[in-house]
Amino acid sequence: MRLDKAVSQVTDLSRSDVKKAAKAERITVNDKITTNPAAKISDADAICLDGEPLAEPGPRYIMLHKPLGHVSASRDSEHPTVLDLIDEPNKHKLHVAGRLDIDTTGLVLLTDDGQWSHRITSPRHHCDKTYYAHLAERISDNAVEKFAKGIWLDNEKKRTRPARLEILYANEVRVTINEGRYHQVKRMFAALGNRVLELHRERIGDIELDEELEPGDYRFLTEEEIASVQ
Repeated sequence: MRLDKAVSQVTDLSRSDVKKAAKAERITVNDKITTNPAAKISDADAICLDGEPLAEPGPRYIMLHKPLGHVSASRDSEHPTVLDLIDEPNKHKLHVAGRLDIDTTGLVLLTDDGQWSHRITSPRHHCDKTYYAHLAERISDNAVEKFAKGIWLDNEKKRTRPARLEILYANEVRVTINEGRYHQVKRMFAALGNRVLELHRERIGDIELDEELEPGDYRFLTEEEIASVQ
């Protein structure tokens, strides 16, 4: 592989930026300054930029506290995206494992490990997701039982899977689902004649949103958190 291509793949530098860095003698290959951006390199070669070793990053697992107004996408022509909040090399390789609506806040997981994210998003794995919801009206007394049985949603051929509903206050609840139907939580409450004013995801599986993360902040997952997704 060409040197400029190899360096651009593991940094945020464009290939033209790599060429400038090489001419400025900022790049070494096997401890020797290399000014030729077209030089051929192999996996065995040790490349450094400004004295720092470069290597293909391993799988990354990130917890983000998504704020209002950001979409769960890599690019969007009208709105800022969750990737705009990430300051990491090659962030374009990350994808969202479990999207949130633009007006929903809370826990978002980003990774470049496709198999790991599949265990979160695949309907076959029934990964629990827990939300706090602030409702427009007082929750009905029989809502807990209805959620446990499953809710009939408009234009759906079968009920939702059983869900757990915990009533916190008159119009504040915590709900846990293990599906990912379109706008599911909002539609479940709409089916009961209520409306969600505020929705915030607290947990995905055993991974809980870090209370120390402010909206827009992120951190890498711990080994224990990563391993919890089976």
